[in-house]
Amino acid sequence: MSAHNPMPRSAWIFPALAVLLFAAVSATGYVFTLSLGGLVFAIVLLVILFGTVFAAVHHAEVIAERVGEPYGTLVLTLSVTIIEVALITTIMLGDKPAPELARDTVFAVVMIVCNGLVGLCIFIGGLRYREQGFQLSGANVYLSVLFALATITLIMPNYTTTTPGPVYSAVQLGFVDVVTLALYAVFLYTQTVLHKDYFVHERAEGEGGEAHPSAGALALTVGLLLVSLLAVVLLAKKFSLVVDAVAARIGAPPAFAGLLVALLILMPEGVSAIAAARKNDLQKSINLALGSSLATIGLTIPAVGIATYAFDKELELGLSAQGSVLLLLTFFLSMLTFGTGRTNVLFGLVHMVVFAVYVFMVFVP
Repeated sequence: MSAHNPMPRSAWIFPALAVLLFAAVSATGYVFTLSLGGLVFAIVLLVILFGTVFAAVHHAEVIAERVGEPYGTLVLTLSVTIIEVALITTIMLGDKPAPELARDTVFAVVMIVCNGLVGLCIFIGGLRYREQGFQLSGANVYLSVLFALATITLIMPNYTTTTPGPVYSAVQLGFVDVVTLALYAVFLYTQTVLHKDYFVHERAEGEGGEAHPSAGALALTVGLLLVSLLAVVLLAKKFSLVVDAVAARIGAPPAFAGLLVALLILMPEGVSAIAAARKNDLQKSINLALGSSLATIGLTIPAVGIATYAFDKELELGLSAQGSVLLLLTFFLSMLTFGTGRTNVLFGLVHMVVFAVYVFMVFVP
């Protein structure tokens, strides 16, 4: 069947507006300032940027539905990660040094996804269906790789002796980039080739399949996805100026920028995960959530590491003692939550409480 729902207008309008906005700003040489005109520009920029991110995720979801699981969530996850790398790299390489941004954003993604998003999905699913099931073997694969990558990139830099923490030396960072990419590549091979069945749970009874788009519609969707991703990359620099100005005006803590970037890039993916939980497809929610965490560490850290090395920038990776405690708590809690293959409301609530503690500690450390 090639029948499919018509493409929403926002799926092509926002990418077009993003490209036009970038062209207009570049042609006029506009410089953002904290003024009435700057406020209007910031609002327009954020609306278009959010809309373009949602458009990119919509196109990724259409492609994902066509290729099926587990490839589908992989397409969506990689698309979001490209946006994340573009935003982080652009802000870090800006005029104002931000060596801790990559660490703060990656940590924020892990906390938002593994506590906020996972908790909300489990809580909503528990309220609606009492219990929900998922593939225990798949969750274990996700968690084992996630724990290893997070420890190597976010905790280990505090305990090296070649250079004072929380940074890796150039050689150490190069080695970590290589092993991180290698581990993530083997995970992808496991997910898509060796053990695809680990990441696909039986659909809820009565839930039918989606109609697939035609070949022409699919080609258009792929093109618009590429345009959307390019538009986000082009506007990332302008977004970084707004973030810096707002953070300076309100006196926000250093981790605020990382939290804001993480919320921006995860919002549309979070909507997809919550919608899947409401449809009693917790497996898809887990694939999206834990897959985002893995892609964030497995791809963002190496990409940012290469960029900082090429442009001679400093990269701080080690978490504070407080952040390390929250990360370890998340590890232990995740092991319990995903240890039986069944979830309920209480598991979700505990994760959301830990997320609330994280957000509170960002502003009141």
